[in-house]
Formats: sequence, structure tokens, C-alpha cells
Amino acid sequence: MASSRGLSMVDLPVLDGGRSRSVTDQVFDLLYDRVVTLALPPGAKLSEAEVAAQMGVSRQPVRDAFYRLSQLGFIEIRPQRATIVTPISEDAVLQAYFIRAALEESCMRVAVQRLTQDHLVALARLIDLQAQEIRAGNRAAFHALDDRFHHDICAFAGLEFVWTLIRDNKGHMDRARYLSLSYGSETAFAEHGQILEALRHRDADAAVAAVRQHLSRIEGILARLRLDQPQVFG
Repeated sequence: MASSRGLSMVDLPVLDGGRSRSVTDQVFDLLYDRVVTLALPPGAKLSEAEVAAQMGVSRQPVRDAFYRLSQLGFIEIRPQRATIVTPISEDAVLQAYFIRAALEESCMRVAVQRLTQDHLVALARLIDLQAQEIRAGNRAAFHALDDRFHHDICAFAGLEFVWTLIRDNKGHMDRARYLSLSYGSETAFAEHGQILEALRHRDADAAVAAVRQHLSRIEGILARLRLDQPQVFG
């Protein structure tokens, strides 16, 4: 495995009790983000007590968040032993890809009809911001803007619920994608431009083809990771 370090090496914030989201949701979101961005890599150990202490919460919401993460396949809860972050599963990544591609391709056909000029300008601004983060070498910021680009296409098309479905299913894909950003962000950036160009021309077939090509990169990413970082896989 990449690491067997404890959670104490990961900086978790004390939660703000004034937020509208439940404590369990906040704990889940923070841990999910750390797993997806590999701040908690495969093999990392988690402790209910340590997470609760760092975040200033009781152990019950942490236990509930652990359960949700385990149901998604991101952690393995082992009674009387340390809970660990699971290896990346190629099957889970490819299943996430299948779901995401089907949903986004359908979304593109609606988006070419519904996006306004203001929407297209907003998407172009996001691409400009992505270019800035690539130049700055800020992988985490680029990843967030990448998600925002795909989210906003769904939202502008009036299909916010589609992004909710994608978000709930894409985490395994994101773990592999995040590892590739050190060498793949410029390709992803260029493909975002192709998607936007197809949307500008109201060309549904071109938009579908562009997003299909963009998302299918995950197969090449997996092949490269198997060679470069085999320790992240189970």
C-alpha cells in the first residue's frame, strides 16, 4: 500500500456547529474529500476516537460517517482492528465511468438546446480559471474547477439532479483521476475547450463525442497507474 500512516498526519478542522448541515454530513464530506484527493491514501489508518478529537465532535457522527464511507467502498471497517482506506478498485472505477458517461452524454443533448449566451460566457470564464491554475501548478484547485465545469453544464441545462447522481457515483473515478492530474490536467483542459465549442455551435453529436472522449481517458489513466503506481490498487 502507499502508506499506513495514521490520521494524525492529516489536518482535519474543528467543525463549525453553526452550519446548517448535520455533523455527520460534515464529517463525511471532509473525510470523503481526503480519500478522493489521496490526502488519505490507500492503506491509511483511521481511528474513530482520533477523528472525533480532531474535529471536536462525539464519536457517533464519526461512526455514522465511517459507515457511509464503507458502504461506498472507500474504507474497510475491521472490528477490533484499525479501519483502513481501501485500495483503488479498477472495477469500481470503470463502473463509475459507465454511469457518469451515460448521464453526461444525455445531459449534453439537453444542454445544446438550453444553454444561453450568458451560460456559455460563464463556462468560458471557468476555463480561463482552469488555465490559471494549470500555470500555477495547483492540482487541487484545477480538480475543483474541473468538477465545477461539469456541474455547471448540468445546472445551466436545468438538470441539477443529474449532477447529484454523477457526484454520488463518481468518487472511485475521481481517486484515479486525481493521481493523473500531474500529467493529465492540460489534456483535460483542452478537452473542456472542445466541449464548450460544441455547445457554442449547438452541435449535440459533437458535444456527446467530446464528453465521451474526455471521460474515456480514465481507461488510459488506469493503464498508466498500473505501471507507475501499482501499490494504489488492490
